[in-house]
Amino acid sequence: MSQAGRIETALVLAPVGRDAAIAAGMLGESRISALICPDLDCLIGELGDDVGFVLVTEEALLRSDLRGIAAWIDSQPEWSDLPFVLITHKGGGLERNPSAGRLLDTLGNVTFLERPFHPTTLVSLARSALRARGRQYDARARLKALQDSEERLRVANETLEARVEERTREHELALAQLHEAQKLETLGQLTGGVAHDFNNLLTPVIGNLDLMRRRLAPGDGSERLIDASLQAASRAATLVQRLLAFARRQDLRPRSVDIGSLLDGMTDLIRRSLDPSIDVRITHSPDLPPARVDPNQLELAILNLAINARDAMPRGGKLLIAAEAQSVEPSDTMAAGDYVLISVTDEGTGMDPAVLARAIEPFFSTKGVGKGTGLGLSMVHGLAAQLGGTLKLRSSPGGGTTADIWLPVATEAASAGEVDTGPVIPAAQRATILLVDDEELVRVGTADMLSDIGYDVIEATSGAEALRLVRDGAAPDLLISDYLMPGMNGVELIQAVRSLSPGLRVMLITGYSTIAEGPGASIPRLAKPFRHADLARFVADLLGARSEGTVLLFRADRSGEAR
Repeated sequence: MSQAGRIETALVLAPVGRDAAIAAGMLGESRISALICPDLDCLIGELGDDVGFVLVTEEALLRSDLRGIAAWIDSQPEWSDLPFVLITHKGGGLERNPSAGRLLDTLGNVTFLERPFHPTTLVSLARSALRARGRQYDARARLKALQDSEERLRVANETLEARVEERTREHELALAQLHEAQKLETLGQLTGGVAHDFNNLLTPVIGNLDLMRRRLAPGDGSERLIDASLQAASRAATLVQRLLAFARRQDLRPRSVDIGSLLDGMTDLIRRSLDPSIDVRITHSPDLPPARVDPNQLELAILNLAINARDAMPRGGKLLIAAEAQSVEPSDTMAAGDYVLISVTDEGTGMDPAVLARAIEPFFSTKGVGKGTGLGLSMVHGLAAQLGGTLKLRSSPGGGTTADIWLPVATEAASAGEVDTGPVIPAAQRATILLVDDEELVRVGTADMLSDIGYDVIEATSGAEALRLVRDGAAPDLLISDYLMPGMNGVELIQAVRSLSPGLRVMLITGYSTIAEGPGASIPRLAKPFRHADLARFVADLLGARSEGTVLLFRADRSGEAR
């Protein structure tokens, strides 16, 4: 069997009710083959190289003898760490579900999925597990090649002990890198999945609050309450973006940016965000080349680093933010090329080696309760990696900290900034919009916003239903579709509809998606959660006089937070 065949197979153990058949059906719709096991003994017998991951319910294991499965897990070769997706009934942390904690100790590489769950959540976790398993097979191939090389060296010349020792060190480094990759992959699965579901929840909350605010009479006392709720929801949306930045699943809008102008424009914002006792100095080379980056995300990253520096200097001190051009040779962490280096240096308490090693982990924080989320540095790390650069930290106890953000130099000239979101734009003309989203709360809330703007809305709960409406004669002026939906995703729906109506204008709305390449790359898309004004402006642009072939990618700025 080929390697591709190995990592596309799932074992399913769900002996109660129809859970096994339903789960296998969901996986099958996403072209993931599944083998249903009636009991634990059967599952153990099927474990082997043809298994990509195991999907198992909590009740299937609680009253079973787990010594057999534990022995198999312990006997895995060093490159292997078989992923398990465990479907549970109880939510919250492990302290509320001690049985899940015991299963975690037994199974090892476990991702928990709480009932009830959405099919897209299951499919997302399954694909993440398969990707992780695929990397394990790639690592096995690399390790085997390394071991073969060591054997050839030993046979060819027994006296070359120094070269054999060097290969052994490389082998150990490869194992350490593999374990680190597995750890970050698991964290990415958790944060990315939670962020996607949170975006779906925030979209109707923000949209409905916007609608309520527009319908208030002048001077209504409820306006203050709604504004406070919108501010809180916007802060939650910013937190979600930090989660997605760490998981490397947020939709970035990189372009050529004048880093010097960006830093100059942030000077007042940074100084207002810090204590007066902190002396802020911002410098950059006059001939600094532009960098390819999402300016809003970079501003947020720099502000996060500045706030970290403030917290490390409770009695004040100097904060230096500097930018310069650098050319680097290839290394383990960076490709060769020209970069813009942004350094944020403080005179604070610094970090010891143990804290420094964990600094970019999500939710890791040395601050007190309520003083930090532990996501700032992980967000900066994810942003830099997604743009083709890296984040490097240098620190020592009592010696301050320097955070270096390396960003690739842009090949084109810096472009002008984008226009901020304005007021809600009423419909310039009557138009019919076909809205497709399997999440009822999101669909209904978006439909209400579109109707309030002045458009006629036809709702569909799936890609198949939308396609049927078009075939039956519906003639919308614009198709708006969610991206992640069961059966047929938004890109597949748009491709099918365009074959029936080539001139139909289309757009996607998405919580997160990896559609930077392929057919979906040219489709205009609006990121969840969005404000009423965001949706109005985006739809007006699509239905207006924009030239054909223009790609729109829009994410609103969040009031009350750095962009």
